[in-house]
Amino acid sequence: MTKIGLIQFLLLFLISAAFGQKVKYKDIFALLSTKQYEQAEPFLKTYLRETVDNPNAYLFMGNIFQEKASKNDVLKQTAVAIANMDSAIFYYDKAYKILDEREVKRNKEYYQNYNRRDLRTGEFGVKLSDIQFDIEKRTEALKERIDKMKMVKYYFSLADSTYKKSNSLFVSLQQKFSSLNQLYLRADALTVKELTTLSLRFDSCRKAFDHYKTASSSFGKTGYNQQTSLVEIKDFKMDGRDAADFHADEIRLWDYKKFADESRAIVEKEILPMRKHLVAYDMEINKLREKLNTDSVSVRSDLTRLIDKLLYDQLKKFDTQPLPMLLFAMKTTDLEYRSSRLEHKSLRDSADVHLQITMLGKEISLLKKLDSITSILPEGKLDEKAVDYADFINSTYGNASVLKSYVHSLREFAVREERKESTQMKRYTRALNYIVDGADSIPLSDQIISSYRPLVTTPEKFTLGLSLRDTTQLQGYFYTITSSRTPEVKAFFPVDKSAFKSANISAARALAYSDIAGQIYYVLLYNDKPVKEKFHATVAKIYRSDGLAWKTDYPLSFTPSELIVSAGTGELVIRNGAQQVVLDKNGKVVR
Repeated sequence: MTKIGLIQFLLLFLISAAFGQKVKYKDIFALLSTKQYEQAEPFLKTYLRETVDNPNAYLFMGNIFQEKASKNDVLKQTAVAIANMDSAIFYYDKAYKILDEREVKRNKEYYQNYNRRDLRTGEFGVKLSDIQFDIEKRTEALKERIDKMKMVKYYFSLADSTYKKSNSLFVSLQQKFSSLNQLYLRADALTVKELTTLSLRFDSCRKAFDHYKTASSSFGKTGYNQQTSLVEIKDFKMDGRDAADFHADEIRLWDYKKFADESRAIVEKEILPMRKHLVAYDMEINKLREKLNTDSVSVRSDLTRLIDKLLYDQLKKFDTQPLPMLLFAMKTTDLEYRSSRLEHKSLRDSADVHLQITMLGKEISLLKKLDSITSILPEGKLDEKAVDYADFINSTYGNASVLKSYVHSLREFAVREERKESTQMKRYTRALNYIVDGADSIPLSDQIISSYRPLVTTPEKFTLGLSLRDTTQLQGYFYTITSSRTPEVKAFFPVDKSAFKSANISAARALAYSDIAGQIYYVLLYNDKPVKEKFHATVAKIYRSDGLAWKTDYPLSFTPSELIVSAGTGELVIRNGAQQVVLDKNGKVVR
């Protein structure tokens, strides 16, 4: 039918409708026979509301709905397509029921599509059986297509929905944990269950998609040919968030199964056994503390054997500063300090200043370490870290509050003990600079202002100088230096009044000599400012056993640079290069 003819036809219908005239089927058939179904449908529906005994009208209405169904999107318009096919089946059924020989003979022109040559007679004609067979085939095909379409849609929807559920579960894990390591550390039975569910859901999604592809192949042309590609989740916080478009030609799926299986394996094979190991390790430390408290013995050697570097390396994979290891370090350092105190107990009364300083140094170092460790664990950080290691803390401390209280008390203990021992250390360090002789303190450094002026000090051996306590008569002094800083060998002797005065004390100099065994000492004090070209000096000999043996004053014609004692004669040689003075062992000038 031409466009003009169609317009005329439509006008005819409109006029007929306006004057209440019934629509004639032969006029509608003009559209149906040329498959102008869209234009014919409203008139055919109007016709069928008034006419219920025209099988050809029902047959074409079935064709119209079948044609509609073939144009519907299999995935996006599934319900509409099935409804159209159901309608087609409905009208085919109506046509089939009322179609008979009389209808075919009377309205032969309506069934020309079924005009066939009779193989027996060779004549062309329309048979009722051919029409009925066609309707049966159409109905059967539609029913089969509905079943297949439902199967395609079911598996497609299942794949899409299970992926969305997988995505939703993964996103919930992202929101719950700030990092993948936090997921591992905080994982509990629920987390393991969620990872298992995530793996199973994604596996179901993949299987459903495979079934969908099989169902689509069986269905025939669907207008879709999707392919999937798996994308690995490398960044826990950034990857895996976006959904997938299952209608796209290439569907990019985040590989939730691989992520879930690998994460669950780490939790079950590494994290859970490690938690048990942490609790067991803490119990071993507690046993050592009990041993120290009960038996009052050092456990330092036990602590060395207890160190578990493997455990630390395991934790470092998930946490650069693992709380349990900090707590272990804190507890073992505390035990090491207390062990040191026990080890040093028998030496605490020793007069050896160096020994006291060494012991205090070790103890203070451990206290500083303890303070440093506890300072890494402020309360705010403890709250956050406690969640990462909730299982460990609940098993060993009861709860985070008890842990915080314990850390706080150890920090206060470390600060208090360090303050006390640092005060002792200052006292002993100061004592190193003096020899204590009764009420007198003889300095070992000329930087210390005192009534004693050291001129020569050989560390940890002896010191000699001038005593200014009596300004009218200065005295020379000599002390051996002991670890206790109490006198072992000492000697005082008067010096040449003309050479040594308070006013010219800055010009005083000294030399000393000691034999290898430290039994005999010679000391020489002199003024390096000459008087009448002479350098006045005082020489003294001191025995370890008897103290001062003798002293003598002697004016030198040169400034002495060294003292030498002859092994054979016991003579003392005072010299500077080629110039020398020799005294016998009794202090008499020999030459």
